[in-house]
Amino acid sequence: MSVLAIIPAAGVGIRMGGDTPKQFLSLEGVPVFIHTLRKFVSSDAVNEVFLCLRGEDMERAAVDIERERFAKPVRLIAGGHSRQETVARGLAQTTEAAEVIVVHDAVRPFVEEENIRQVIEAARKHGAAILGIPSVDTVKQVERQLILGTIPRERVVLAQTPQAFRASLLLDAFARAQADGFNGNDESSLVERLGHPVTVLMGSDRNIKITKPSDLPLARLYIAQERERRVKDEV
Repeated sequence: MSVLAIIPAAGVGIRMGGDTPKQFLSLEGVPVFIHTLRKFVSSDAVNEVFLCLRGEDMERAAVDIERERFAKPVRLIAGGHSRQETVARGLAQTTEAAEVIVVHDAVRPFVEEENIRQVIEAARKHGAAILGIPSVDTVKQVERQLILGTIPRERVVLAQTPQAFRASLLLDAFARAQADGFNGNDESSLVERLGHPVTVLMGSDRNIKITKPSDLPLARLYIAQERERRVKDEV
């Protein structure tokens, strides 16, 4: 039984501005999504990778992937108009051999391989698992600029990816959401609707999602640190 990674990359990056989709922005001369793919291709816990992106970006991505000469197959799939539809199109291409499906944002290139392994193992054991980090800020519930209440921080986590699930569970969750016309913010929210518990594992502050211009300086710092760490490991 295998583990399939679905990497949605069909966004246009409105908050980033400019004409280049955020997943194609360059970090050290390499597109962001390539840095992300490297983590999953290198992971011994992952057998196959699907990159789901806009149809008009597939040829461009194929050139970047070919240049990498990955040792593990990376399959390109045309995404949809929303995150949920994009992941659903990836799920439609899965086979019965897939035991666990892990979904990860293409613009989170700093996920650690150990976190990938941990979330997959937790999904095998519990059925569903995500990464999350505690909120350091006070969280307010609001409506039309008025505060309705304060949510205790100890009851709040900021969800990250990867999110991993037993394949049958995730397929059922997507089928139910489609039947009900429900659109969730992430894959976990679809599974939660089934009443199935979702385990939260500690994520990392470094596992940032690159969505706005102010994220880029920090991303470049992290890339430099990863390069320095690799050099030390090779010595």
